[in-house]
Amino acid sequence: MTFDFTTTLDRRHYPSTKWHRYDEDVLPLWVADMDFAVPQVIQEALAARIAHPVFGYGHAPTSLRETLCHWSHEHYALDIEPDWQQWVPGVVPALHVASMALTEPGEGVLTITPIYPPFLHVAENTGRKTQRAAMRPPTEDDPCWRLDFDAIEAAITPGTRLLLWCHPHNPTGRVFDDEELKHLADIIERHDLWVCSDELHCDLILDHQRPHRPLIQREPRLAARTITLWAPSKTFNVAGLTSACAVIPDAKLRARFKKATLGLMPSDNVLGLAASEAAYSGGEPWRQALLAQLRDNVTMIERFVARWPGVVFAPPEATYLAWLDLRETDMAKANPDVSPQQLLLEQARVALSDGADFGWPGFVRLNFGTESSRLEAALERMDRVLNAGSPP
Repeated sequence: MTFDFTTTLDRRHYPSTKWHRYDEDVLPLWVADMDFAVPQVIQEALAARIAHPVFGYGHAPTSLRETLCHWSHEHYALDIEPDWQQWVPGVVPALHVASMALTEPGEGVLTITPIYPPFLHVAENTGRKTQRAAMRPPTEDDPCWRLDFDAIEAAITPGTRLLLWCHPHNPTGRVFDDEELKHLADIIERHDLWVCSDELHCDLILDHQRPHRPLIQREPRLAARTITLWAPSKTFNVAGLTSACAVIPDAKLRARFKKATLGLMPSDNVLGLAASEAAYSGGEPWRQALLAQLRDNVTMIERFVARWPGVVFAPPEATYLAWLDLRETDMAKANPDVSPQQLLLEQARVALSDGADFGWPGFVRLNFGTESSRLEAALERMDRVLNAGSPP
């Protein structure tokens, strides 16, 4: 089977967060929303559902629950049960529900930075205390982002109750290894923490040598204290259909989470459910083709970054997000009071995500889930700012 990842689609035709925030001359590579057409199998499933012109309250059917169980077994050797699944309208709402369900006002919610920005607002939004622990950035001796376990231990207080965990990691693209997960599990147990594990990018593994291991599969001792969040939204580009799943093995924990959703969560999105089932039942060939395209895009980014003095980039092991350290660039040094994101927006007319929103000023996050021609055009614009040499 062949799939089209080259045709440029006009996304300004309909309202789009990604494409309507900035002026039309700006190339938007910021929010985690790919520009590729969703798989045909999903389009056909949605067309079939729309053919029945009633869109009342819905719920996750048995067929969808069983499909996700099969996906989990086949891809991650993790056997889950249909009744472990609580389908919800998105991962970000689920993070907030987890905070309300598992902590009391004033207690600590810990997350590890840099991190997807909504993580940093969960505690404040729910009347809890925000706690952070920074990762160790790449060095000459170690080119990977690493967990800093001393920093994690130091951030935990007697009032810390919940860890908001992201694995694979957004924005660095790390796929944490078994030893890291074991060490983290030791800390979780020692401090008696609940865990909400956002594993949204688990189906976007770019490094063949770094397979994803769900936290509760690698560390089953954590199953009774962990909520795992999955969704087809990033992998299959259906974020606008607001459908995700909280996988909760423990019945008591599941009941607490479900109770906290009452009155706050709408009923399941009927089109999102149809798209989810189609994605997990028939989207695998498209996913494999997508991964090949994303790997090619990473290679292109590496080629450009090699030309940019002062830019540090650890190629992601997962996701379609590149995390770039621009603190030592001439551009940043000449403009210390302006973020690199703003400088690139003004000087290159490329919109990236500002690292300050992830807790790390001086960095930017670049979404390379787009056609190679558009990515190359954006990188060439950045090249004129970050490197004065001739085009590669």
